[in-house]
Amino acid sequence: MKAAMAMGIGAANGMFRTDWEDHSWNRKTMLPLPYTYFHVTLQPPRHHQLIVCSSSESDGAKGSGTTARGRRLLKIREDKRRREYDRLHNYPAWAKVLENACKDDAELRALLGDSIGNPELMRKRVEERVRQKGRDFRKSKTGSVLAFKVSFRDFNPLDSYIWFEFFGSPSDRDVDLFGSVIQSWYVMGRLGAFNSTNLQLANSSMEYNPLYDVDKGFKVMLSSFHEISDIEFQDNWGRVWVDLGTADYFAVDVLLNCLTVLSSEYIGIQQVVFGGQRIGDWEEGMTNAEYGYKYFKI
Repeated sequence: MKAAMAMGIGAANGMFRTDWEDHSWNRKTMLPLPYTYFHVTLQPPRHHQLIVCSSSESDGAKGSGTTARGRRLLKIREDKRRREYDRLHNYPAWAKVLENACKDDAELRALLGDSIGNPELMRKRVEERVRQKGRDFRKSKTGSVLAFKVSFRDFNPLDSYIWFEFFGSPSDRDVDLFGSVIQSWYVMGRLGAFNSTNLQLANSSMEYNPLYDVDKGFKVMLSSFHEISDIEFQDNWGRVWVDLGTADYFAVDVLLNCLTVLSSEYIGIQQVVFGGQRIGDWEEGMTNAEYGYKYFKI
């Protein structure tokens, strides 16, 4: 640059003249007066670059374009998208129905609880609910509007089975309720409740204070049940063996009156059969719970 400036000064003093200029190469051709010439090349301007360095601990992470937190969030989002995809494409249809039903059914919502989203756990909880309380989640009255049939097949009050056919396989709750009714009937009979020879008030008018003869009630012949077996269930059939002892047939009327209300309000009964050795598809000796066997101990 100093040489060029000197040449420029010399040219100003008349020692040199400029013949032509080439600006693309920053080069000028200088010819001394009057005969010779030589080339002078001007140096291009220098460009300075300012580089700022930072000694941060995250330089290595920034070098890859992500941070540890960003990678964690990205993984969480990917897992969420994968679960959502599985839920939409691989989620069982029945599980979706249960989830939708939870919006309107508080009992079902409480039953499933935190199992929503886990089809296997949902299935187990629903099966347990059905096994314990029956198949209807909402219906409070679970009986039948139809009256059951009653028949007798060589009924021996001292040694016979009483058969019960239900509309469906009874749940554990149904077994407990039905067994409690039969047990109560047996206890009443065992204590002599079914004695038709001492019905002093049955045909009396209650408009006037009736009189009860305790001596007569004390002197009548005892009438009581002798034995009863546990109640057995196979699928939609149940049976109980009875020995009514000295109890009157009045006990049968009382039992049928109880079963009539029980069937209409709680457990639907199709028919009641007194007597008979084998009714329906009952399999003698089958006591496997996996095949529908249940029992109630009196």
